[in-house]
Amino acid sequence: MLAGLVVLVTAGLALGVLLTRTGPVDVAIPSGGDDPACLDAGTRWPLEVAGEDERDTDPAGTAVHAWGDPAVIARCGLPALGPTTEQCISVDGVDWVARELSDGTALTTFGRSPAIEVLVPAQVGQAPLVLPAFADAAKALPTNGRQCD
Repeated sequence: MLAGLVVLVTAGLALGVLLTRTGPVDVAIPSGGDDPACLDAGTRWPLEVAGEDERDTDPAGTAVHAWGDPAVIARCGLPALGPTTEQCISVDGVDWVARELSDGTALTTFGRSPAIEVLVPAQVGQAPLVLPAFADAAKALPTNGRQCD
């Protein structure tokens, strides 16, 4: 009887941990998230990023999306970036500005208005390697003439 109870409690704890890991990811929808370009880009988010499946977000919205645990988060509707001295890279015909954070990297489209920001946790690894997954969504945004030098 006690062994059965231990197995049941252990299974319950494992399920609780699993449910906690797959719960919604807290995100902030950018002020421009309702821009028609973001609504279009939001229909083009990838199904998988870095081998990880989609996750629900809180709040939910077309302008935000998440994948994996820890989550890679994409948000559309940020103001377009102006001239910058930050690292700028071009991946699949889309320019991105990379900014190191204390716990990962923020990658923001450059030359697109509104902008998409992709937040990549340090545990995921080389942040630029996730960018090809976002090319279709980023290309849906209008260009503004800026590009990486």
